[in-house]
Amino acid sequence: MNLKRKYLGLLIFLVGFSHIGWTQSSIPDYYQQDAALTDSLQAIIDESGLNGSYDAGSDGMEKISFAVIDLNSTKPTLGGVNTRNFIYPASVYKMYVAMEVLKQVSNGSYSLFKPYVIKDPNIVDRSKEITYDPRPLLADGDTVSIYYLLDLMITRSDNSAANAMIDIAGRPEINETMHRHGWKGSEVTRKFLARKYEKPDYKEVRGTETSALHAADFMYRIYTNKLVNPWVSMQMKNLLGAQLDTTKLAAGLPDSAMFYHKTGWWDIYTNDVGIVDDGENQYIIALFTPVREKEVSAAFKQISKEVYRLIKSRH
Repeated sequence: MNLKRKYLGLLIFLVGFSHIGWTQSSIPDYYQQDAALTDSLQAIIDESGLNGSYDAGSDGMEKISFAVIDLNSTKPTLGGVNTRNFIYPASVYKMYVAMEVLKQVSNGSYSLFKPYVIKDPNIVDRSKEITYDPRPLLADGDTVSIYYLLDLMITRSDNSAANAMIDIAGRPEINETMHRHGWKGSEVTRKFLARKYEKPDYKEVRGTETSALHAADFMYRIYTNKLVNPWVSMQMKNLLGAQLDTTKLAAGLPDSAMFYHKTGWWDIYTNDVGIVDDGENQYIIALFTPVREKEVSAAFKQISKEVYRLIKSRH
């Protein structure tokens, strides 16, 4: 994002949401940083052609945000390119929403199987994000369970379900949990609908952003069963393991590897983040790009393939 837009967005955000605080982008001390890993990842990005600046329209000039955490050592090893760059995450931030809903279920606020009536203006999808998923589009007045909405939001990336989940969880509550985990700057600010349908306090707020560092750290918390608590972590892993979109980083992985992940794509942005586990090697990969899906799909596949080879070669 350009500096003018970032400072304007920050000013608006702080005025409307003073409890949220400043962007936090320091690297947690439970990671060791490895220059050799970062150099290798930089070479992979250079080869892919993604190491540049892109015209993101009203967002100014934008760069990718890329992080990898090698989980095969005693201490997790972090490397990447522009790991702390904040960028529009598209549907990836639905995983942050899911975390808070599961936290509230874990605390006994409501059941996963509590019925919920979804209503306009939250109904926004006119076609399925995953065309071969047999579940019908949500319609105004449908009664479904909390778990059904969670599953639809993560596995099919359904926007109507996400809007309902954001209402159920509450944005202040989501962001309080985000801050407790150290992810300031990655607050959930918007629903997946036009601003004119937003609640008054959210009509002018800045758009949601995140970084590869925060998204990868989110996955590390899941991997270590420390995302809120073990139950929330395992429920998240279960949902992410059923992801239906396999067209991005998943395309570069062998059939023997399990990928627990969340994808996101909108306009010029294409993103994917998750945990790779083939039984012998485990790592986390997060890639956010300001490039349209059709233009970057081959690069996603190649980057994923090369990172998989790199991690295997390190051990």
